[in-house]
This record gives sequence, C-alpha cells and structure tokens, in this order.
Amino acid sequence: MAAYIFRRLLLVVPTLWAIITINFFIIQVAPGGPVEQAIAQMQGLDSGLMSRFTGGSSSTDSALVDESSSSGYKGSRGLDPEVVEEIKKQFGFDKPLHERYFDMLKNYITFDFGDSLFKGGSVIDLIIERLPVSISLGLWSTLIIYLISIPLGILKAIHHGSRFDIWSSAMVIIGYAIPGFLFAIILIIVFASGNYFSWFPLRGLVSSNFDQLNWYQQIIDYFWHLALPIFAMVIGGFATLSMLTKNSFLDEINKQYVVTARAKGLDERDILYKHVFRNAMLIIIAGFPAAFISIFFTGSMLIEVMFSLEGIGLLGFESTIQRDYPVVFSSLYIMTLLGLILSIISDLTYTWVDPRIDFEAR
Repeated sequence: MAAYIFRRLLLVVPTLWAIITINFFIIQVAPGGPVEQAIAQMQGLDSGLMSRFTGGSSSTDSALVDESSSSGYKGSRGLDPEVVEEIKKQFGFDKPLHERYFDMLKNYITFDFGDSLFKGGSVIDLIIERLPVSISLGLWSTLIIYLISIPLGILKAIHHGSRFDIWSSAMVIIGYAIPGFLFAIILIIVFASGNYFSWFPLRGLVSSNFDQLNWYQQIIDYFWHLALPIFAMVIGGFATLSMLTKNSFLDEINKQYVVTARAKGLDERDILYKHVFRNAMLIIIAGFPAAFISIFFTGSMLIEVMFSLEGIGLLGFESTIQRDYPVVFSSLYIMTLLGLILSIISDLTYTWVDPRIDFEAR
C-alpha cells in the first residue's frame, strides 16, 4: 500500500502542472485583463488617481494616444503612454508571456502566491482570512448531509415500497427541486429580517463581542450565526445521496450472499451492518471528495453573498470578475491540490471499509 500511495503522490505533480498550465494560457488570451480593467477604472475617476502614475502631473493633453498606439490596449485612448506602461509594470505585464509563466511555476513550487492585484495584501493572507467561513460552511453542511442521508437511504432500502419510502422520497425530491438560494431568501425573511422573527443574525461568522464571551458562549454564538446558511445549503442536498444509498443497499440486499446468509439463520441486523453495509458504502465513499470540494469552494458562493459571509467562494468569484490573476490561480492551485489529496484519502478509506480491496495488486 505504501508503494501505491507513493505513486499517487508522484502523480500529483504532473496533474497540478497540467491544470495550472492549461488555465494560465486560456486566461491570458481572454479579453478584459487586469491592465484593461485598471485603465477603464482610471478613465472613470478624476485626475487625482491618474496623478499617482504620472508623478503628480494632471496635465496629459500634450501626450494623448489613441487605440492604435503602441500600448496595444483597446480603451487606452486619452491616456499618456507612460501611464499605460506604468500600469503594465505594476501588474507584471511588462514581461513576456513565457517569463510570467515560468515565474508563476517557480513561485508555486514554494507556495509563494504573490500579492493580489486589486485587494491589497498577499494572496495567502486573503485565503487564510476567508478559510474559516468556507471550512465552516463546507464541513458542517457535508457532515450533516452525510449523517442524515445515509441512515435515511438505509431505512428507505429496508422499507422499500412502504408509505415511509414514498413520502420520504417525495420530500427529498421537493427539497432538491427548490434552489438553495431561494430557501435562503425564505429563511432570511421569516427568521432574520424582523418582518416575522429576528431570531438569527444576518451577517458575519461570529458576533462583534465574540472575544468577550466564554468558551461555551462562543460555541453557541458560532452555530447561531451558521444555522440559517447551513440549513439553506443542506436542505436540497439530501436527494442524491439518500437515493444513491438506497439503491446501493437494494442492489446488495438482492445478491446471492445475502440470501445465503438469511438461509443460514443469521440475524437480519448482522447481515445488514456486517455484510451489506461494507459493500454498499463503497460507492458512497467514492463520491465524498468531490462532494466536499464542490460545497467547500463553489456551492457556498450564493449563500456567502446572501448572508454577508466572506469565504473563498465569494473571493474566487470577485477575483474572476476583476481578473485578479494571482488570486484566481492560487485558488485553483489549492483547490486542485486538496482534491487530489482527498482522492488519495478516499482510496485509503476504501481499504478501511473493505480490507479485501488491494490497490497495491493493481
């Protein structure tokens, strides 16, 4: 098993390189880069901002350029060429494309993600600052979905075709059909807006006086702020996993080894949890890394916006809109790395659930 893990870890390197390389060159050719956005922003502001790039001079009428100027940037009409070059230098676009690419690879090997182009401060500080929100939303919502969906799917398989199975299926499908952000709006209106109740806060991960609370009050305050956003995220997340669990157990229950075990007089509970459970759970475990990464990085973006929670999902969206390349590539790099590591952990969990699986033999 150690040799298998070592090979999988070695594959992380070329996989990361391929993903970063492909996305780097795709984004570089996309229109509306950071230089163009900075130029557009400057043209919408007064000359006070422009004077930062022109050494304090607000007179540019003697050195105006048009779209055919050497700057190469559409929309730079009316700007001093020196201003455009200064902007390019500020964002690192005064270097050739290949040089920027190799600089990025060299820095990412040492986990040096540089500074954000628009938000100020280092990228790693921004990510660390946003991590508590994303970890809280992703971790708790994933755990709740799994802790409810797996027992629910098992019960549905045991009582297949019963009233419980039919009504529970109807409920989870209705929950799945309604978007999470719509549930969030309903929850905010009913429980947080003051129109009906004001039981829960509308913004932030903790209260402003969090540091003044004792430890159990801090725990209560933390989950008090998370109650509505997590409920909005998990309400539609039960359908797929619960139905997958049900179908997986039904498939195993109808196999010959279960019929043989029942014929030998084994207890039904022992058959279910000692034999069927181990085999049926393999497909559930296989989907855990993808589910966690999906909720952790992307699934919570709308929830973060609606509940004023500044997490990685919102950071990635804002950085993509602003073409903040260091933040975009760093988020992609970290997300890919976590996904690859979780995939290895998933394989290890396979062997823990079913020791008969031997990846080393493959």
